Amino acid sequence: MAKKVAKAKKKVAKKKAAKKKVAVKKKVAAKKKVVAKKKVAKKKV
Repeated sequence: MAKKVAKAKKKVAKKKAAKKKVAVKKKVAAKKKVVAKKKVAKKKV
């Protein structure tokens, strides 16, 4: 029983870590898009 519980906890931890990574990637991508838009705007001006 204890082993099964430990495995389940590890799976949950991995899923949470994966979600965090995805969230961070999305944030970084959003920041890059904003920076790119600003650069384009500066070029136009």
